[in-house]
Amino acid sequence: MTAEQLESLLRQGEGLTSEFKQARHLLPKDVFESVCAFLNRQGGHLILGAGDDGTARGVDEAAADQLQRDFVSLSNNPTKLQPPFLLELAPVRVGAALLLHVYVPPSSQVHRSGGVVFDRGHEGDFRVRDEGRISQFYARKSSYYSEGRILPHLRLSDFKPGLLDKVRALVRARRADHPWLLLGDEELLRSAGLYQTDPLTGAQGYTQAAALLLGRDEIILSVLPAYRIDALVRRHDVNRYDDRLDLRTNLVEAYEQLMDFVAKHLPDPFYLEGTVRVSLRDKIFREVVANLLVHREYLNGRPARFIIYADRVEVDNANHSVGHGPLDPRGFQPFPKNPTLARFFVQLGRVEELGSGVRNVTRYLQAYRPGGQAEFIEEDVFRTVVPVPGGGASQADSVAGEAALGVARERLLTLGVAAGVAQRLRLEVEQLAAGALTTAALAGQLGVTDRTVRRDFELLREAGIIEAATVAAHYQLRG
Repeated sequence: MTAEQLESLLRQGEGLTSEFKQARHLLPKDVFESVCAFLNRQGGHLILGAGDDGTARGVDEAAADQLQRDFVSLSNNPTKLQPPFLLELAPVRVGAALLLHVYVPPSSQVHRSGGVVFDRGHEGDFRVRDEGRISQFYARKSSYYSEGRILPHLRLSDFKPGLLDKVRALVRARRADHPWLLLGDEELLRSAGLYQTDPLTGAQGYTQAAALLLGRDEIILSVLPAYRIDALVRRHDVNRYDDRLDLRTNLVEAYEQLMDFVAKHLPDPFYLEGTVRVSLRDKIFREVVANLLVHREYLNGRPARFIIYADRVEVDNANHSVGHGPLDPRGFQPFPKNPTLARFFVQLGRVEELGSGVRNVTRYLQAYRPGGQAEFIEEDVFRTVVPVPGGGASQADSVAGEAALGVARERLLTLGVAAGVAQRLRLEVEQLAAGALTTAALAGQLGVTDRTVRRDFELLREAGIIEAATVAAHYQLRG
């Protein structure tokens, strides 16, 4: 959440999907009533440090860290929020005021705060005492969110051995004081919302989401026989495929295998964010892959597809749509199809927050594929199209290019230039090999002028590191 986005929320005022609360030193006593109401209705934004009129008053900066820790701890405490739903506040500065923000998604479960069910209306939060209405909540959520389907015969022994240890390692790498790290296996699964009780039938057990995230392959096959992810490369043989990955495993490992497939077949041009090099490929496709996995309707037998073409990647998966047609990234309102799966991936650090996928793909694509525009089309099958640079030459196809690049790096050592210039020349050679940035963009990344980049190219050509035709083509095609 950027400062500009938060300011826009404050200007819109409180309503069905936004709640402002003053909080200087302590969490407001009724904060989890609002969290509970958002979870039970359609989600919303909770902002601490703002007045009812939208004025950014701020929290005490010395207390901000403690407020964040208390909020995380209490959201995971069943005496405060039942069932728990782990959430984290994020600091956002608006002018001189420090605010704390969290987007609370709609949940696939019905929640209580202090033993009371809360709902959300345009006037705020209100208690729900009528048992008939509470039953309607359960019926509505169970009919919409298939991830909460209880599998009463699923046991802890049906989960893949060692996978929960991997989950803890991923969580620890993201946050050393994460509440899950203090819990045993069964407690962790309950805290993650993967063990539920159906109050209408009395059924108890692990859910479909638990099976998908952690189950052994044969267990997933027995629960969802049609579950499958088909990853293909169709650069040369567009009717069949050049390479293929057929996935029928748990979502934790499916994510890793799909990202390895992406790394094998898609380029990763040099890019600096500030002074830090980041992977544009990972920034974009970690979101695409995570969205494919966590927003799919798994009761639909249609296999998910991830297809790499020469100029684009196309992804489609069965969808429980809430709208129809292309999504506009500028006015996009996120809606989780599987909130429990999405929240689990957030805790692993594999997505940032709900809605981050569309925003991050849009943000980083201009550097990854200048001029490219991603498409997100919501229908009964959700379709994502992401343009890729340089014809999408695969790692396997570029072995010779990598060897040549190694020779180029060796030759740079003989040019007798200053260390800083040699480093810049090495980066420019890498970019020519990747073919992903314009001359102007490369100059901007390196903090030099276009003229400097062109002069460097001539030096590289004279040293026999690149050919004259390469320089001419770069000027003509790259600008």
